[in-house]
Amino acid sequence: MGVTIVHARAVMDATPERSQTRLDTFVDRYAARTAGMTASEIRALFAVASRPEVVSLAGGMPNISGLPLDVVGGAISDLIANQGPIAMQYGSGQGVPELREQITDVMRLEGIEAHPDDVVVTVGSQQAVDLVTRIFCDPGDVVLCEAPSYVGALGVFKAYQADVVHVEMDAEGLVPAALQQAITAVQASGRRIKFLYTIPNFHNPAGVTLAAHRRAEILDICRREGVLVLEDNPYGLLGFDREPMRALRADEADGVIYLGSFSKTFAPGFRVGWALAPHPVREKLVLAQESATLCPPQFSQMAISAYLSNHDWQGQIKQFREMYRERRDAMIGALDDLMPAGCTWNVPDGGFYVWLNLPAGIDAKAMLPRAVTARVAYVPGTAFFADGFGSRAMRLSFCYPTPERIREGVRRLAGVLEAEMELRATFGAAAPDRPLQAYQGYDGPGTDLS
Repeated sequence: MGVTIVHARAVMDATPERSQTRLDTFVDRYAARTAGMTASEIRALFAVASRPEVVSLAGGMPNISGLPLDVVGGAISDLIANQGPIAMQYGSGQGVPELREQITDVMRLEGIEAHPDDVVVTVGSQQAVDLVTRIFCDPGDVVLCEAPSYVGALGVFKAYQADVVHVEMDAEGLVPAALQQAITAVQASGRRIKFLYTIPNFHNPAGVTLAAHRRAEILDICRREGVLVLEDNPYGLLGFDREPMRALRADEADGVIYLGSFSKTFAPGFRVGWALAPHPVREKLVLAQESATLCPPQFSQMAISAYLSNHDWQGQIKQFREMYRERRDAMIGALDDLMPAGCTWNVPDGGFYVWLNLPAGIDAKAMLPRAVTARVAYVPGTAFFADGFGSRAMRLSFCYPTPERIREGVRRLAGVLEAEMELRATFGAAAPDRPLQAYQGYDGPGTDLS
């Protein structure tokens, strides 16, 4: 049965006779920016979605089952045997030189010609987003983001007290006219735009890709208006039916900071990403990196470097592409067969995600507790907006479950949605809701019922 979780501080606050403690004094001294540090809807959902009986279409976990673990294990064993004292020692704040050289080879697949000196290795590309925001944004500065946008980046911007202004997307990605309109409106309000944050390839969460003919136009707008571009591209090599798109950074060296990651093309557990930045920005990133972590983990970097040196990593990426294509096809086929009328969705040509729009009157966040009861999970669209929009949308992830589990998850989701539509038709706005918190202690069946 469901259990409502009540935080200890809420209980204390409700008790008028409780005594003050030293902790209360320290809590009251938190910096103002901590008000923006809140758990994402994905994190709040994780404990439920990770239960084996729940088909999770929520998380974007890469499926590393296809990795040759014997090869990876051998490379790590050799690393320990031959370079252990170096691998387990402190390293450079900028990252291992050999890996930075190899990163330039990886980026060359997307048309980027860069020098290893301009690469800064980070603890995943998530840290790169944090470091860039830290060195550029003061409270009240504006960051332009696609609508919707990556929840992890939105959390960073909020934590640094930046204001997010969303810019319209359509089936071809960011709309240039909408970008120009947003820039003009922000400038007219007297606020400062620090950068445009964009995921041009196989967007998280929308699954769309920025059309080739729009890329030059967007770069022209940003160049003319003096807007820096933060290009986040973890999925760029995971296209299903074509070679990688040319990166924005390939055509604009001075006005684009490019972020990459090995989490999607190798394994997320190593937590290795990078930023490619113009020289002055690179120096600030290194200083920010040193103050945050002193140096990115040397062992993880050298392990990935050994893998890239001794394994057919491009062939491995091809295998990942084929695996994810199969799962994409399974999800689209299930949606075509099972979803009720009034639902629409895109067909991504790479990456991990499908963006599903619901019929009028259906709130994805309000429906989520019922979906969890039916043992299926997704992420409500509101998680990907800074302004409360997205209630009629959800992100579905096809990267991790097997094709059979994907179809079963969509079947369960379709049943929940049909019941929700009937409920709304009967009761309208008065239809009863149950809070997601009631399911955080969910104690349903202990076996996989798929």
